[in-house]
Amino acid sequence: MSQAFLVPAKFCEVEETIKNSRFITQIFKVTDAEHARQIIAQQKETYADARHVCSAFVAGPPSDSAQYGFSDDGEPGGTAGKPMFAVLQGAGLGHVLAISIRYFGGIKLGTGGLVKAYAGGVKKGLLELKTEQMVPMHDYRLVCGYHHLDRIEYWLNELDGHILDTEYSDKLVIKLALSEASYDHLQNKLNDLQLQLQASDA
Repeated sequence: MSQAFLVPAKFCEVEETIKNSRFITQIFKVTDAEHARQIIAQQKETYADARHVCSAFVAGPPSDSAQYGFSDDGEPGGTAGKPMFAVLQGAGLGHVLAISIRYFGGIKLGTGGLVKAYAGGVKKGLLELKTEQMVPMHDYRLVCGYHHLDRIEYWLNELDGHILDTEYSDKLVIKLALSEASYDHLQNKLNDLQLQLQASDA
């Protein structure tokens, strides 16, 4: 069963200076990996004068490895993006992007110092970050008579479900979004009407 998880509630930014290098760490809520990459590209343009714009994201549910990504953006391999990603993953957050913008101050930090700086920036940002809970929703398809609609809408409202689309023909074909926790409750109610939810691949 898909479990609820925490996501950023709003944008967060923290800043610190380490041996004259300025690190600006930003944390965003993102919808998916493509959205994360768009924000990274935007920030690279915005901070074009920075030496490095490193990043890491868990852009879907925490367990969805297809939505993972990280970049050292020119720092020595494994010293920036991966440590940032490890902090995000350890926090169990989803739909989150961390960006660390570095203005080089003339003093090299060494690989250990870089890992500590980049990971530390994300840790500091997460301490300031306000979060909210996200409950994964799944799409289902339901075929019913017109006379069932009012009752189904009432039940969906009770269970925090949503109607995504409705097709009108001799019967109603309703595409709806529902959490797994609410699925059994709704199906039990539908059983009395001899109706069955079907998983939607649309």
